Amino acid sequence: MGVHLYDLVGFTGAAVLIAAYFANQQGQLPSDDWRFPSANLAGSVLIFVSLLFTWNLPSVVIEIFWAAISIWGIIRSLSRR
Repeated sequence: MGVHLYDLVGFTGAAVLIAAYFANQQGQLPSDDWRFPSANLAGSVLIFVSLLFTWNLPSVVIEIFWAAISIWGIIRSLSRR
């Protein structure tokens, strides 16, 4: 049992989410900055792609909502500019 490409895609998505959250908590990436929801969207999409290969319905539901909320955040952030 080895690590597949889709696992690496999922791990990358998780790393993006964790990095964005850490930067937000450190005050380096405010939640109203368009880059924060963009990073969340990117991470969510990468995790979702990995879930297409190792299906887990509850996780898919979380990622769909995560992506939708991130898109809303991007739109809101850009409309304030």
